[in-house]
Amino acid sequence: MADRYLRLTGTAPGRFVARRLGLPQPAALRRWSPRTPDLPGPVLRLAAGDTPPSGSGPYGAVVLDATAVADPAGLRGVHGALHPLARSLAPCGRIVVLGARPQDGDLGHAAAQQALEGFVRSLGKEIGRGCTVQLLRLAPGAAADSTLDFLLSPRSAYVSGQVIEIGPAPQPPAAEGRTALVTGAARGIGAAVAETLARGGAHVVCLDVPQAGDALAEVAARVTGTALALDITAPDAGGRIAAALPGGLDVLVHNAGITRDRRLANMPADRWETVIDVNLGSVLRTTAHLLAAGTLNEHARIVGTASIAGIAGNTGQTNYAASKAGIIGCVRALAADPAVRGRGITANAVAPGFIETAMTAAVPLVIREAGRRMNSLGQGGLPVDVAETVAWLSDAASGGVNGQVVRVCGQSLLGA
Repeated sequence: MADRYLRLTGTAPGRFVARRLGLPQPAALRRWSPRTPDLPGPVLRLAAGDTPPSGSGPYGAVVLDATAVADPAGLRGVHGALHPLARSLAPCGRIVVLGARPQDGDLGHAAAQQALEGFVRSLGKEIGRGCTVQLLRLAPGAAADSTLDFLLSPRSAYVSGQVIEIGPAPQPPAAEGRTALVTGAARGIGAAVAETLARGGAHVVCLDVPQAGDALAEVAARVTGTALALDITAPDAGGRIAAALPGGLDVLVHNAGITRDRRLANMPADRWETVIDVNLGSVLRTTAHLLAAGTLNEHARIVGTASIAGIAGNTGQTNYAASKAGIIGCVRALAADPAVRGRGITANAVAPGFIETAMTAAVPLVIREAGRRMNSLGQGGLPVDVAETVAWLSDAASGGVNGQVVRVCGQSLLGA
């Protein structure tokens, strides 16, 4: 369903009325397309304490290196570098702050580096005009190229206020000829993920329930992929997937999910069990089988679909929120598993906020409008926003990103 308010405030009369009434004025986001592959201006790189050039801009992005900030006094350099630039950023521009992991036992360093998180989250909420702000915490030897490529591009339009840790990673293998499996691929976010991975050159196996066979076949044909119709909760699902992938799997995207909303006092056991099994139990069983069978290749990427409901909770969704929080626990455990890490396999999660899909279109008007506006960008996201984030985490060059949960929510005002 179209966001009519966003469309209205994009007109001169709409902007005038919104300004007079003190209403939100969300900016139309600049998303990736062949016509707009880059940000609307140059990228300025500087370190905390540097004096930014005067009289230049507007900048498409600013990258501030704050890795050397070792005590609270050093934060003065962060203010000094970015204060003059806060109004010099082009609409839909980017600010990326590079920090270091807080050092245990060094109170000044730990405090100053943690302070960057509060700074970034706050700046993201006030900067406006469709701009986003992120913090990257870099471990020694970390390779952040793929992450910076993502964050400094229109592909990250609906990602803001995030803190992402990046560690060292082995040299990535060649990215040609990769095979990806996307569950729940017949519509919505799953279909967008399949299209985006295919755009990047992957052969995509699109999986969904047999009842969605026609839509699934259409998506698979559109991405020149393969349709695999099966129930992901079936006891033999893992075996059937492995049999369908004799050459192994490089990207595993767990996207299939359902809702059966009711308050706990009114929720029968079958609604609880069904959501937990589809959204979480099937993910654990399938992943375990594909790992044990050797179907997941060296340097494979596992991406789970969580939700901000799993982070902040949501009324009427104790079952859904529990399942999505479980996805977060799953990827963190996989990322810490020596056997998984030893093969160069990474596991991460995306946590979508309010995304414009057929499901959210059915939400009552007042709740739908609240969901759209209660984030720093003042609007709902699109399925492609989640898909672009999945594609970054799935990239062969993203081996240093592991065990992370990245919210695709426009920096929702609810939750962490």
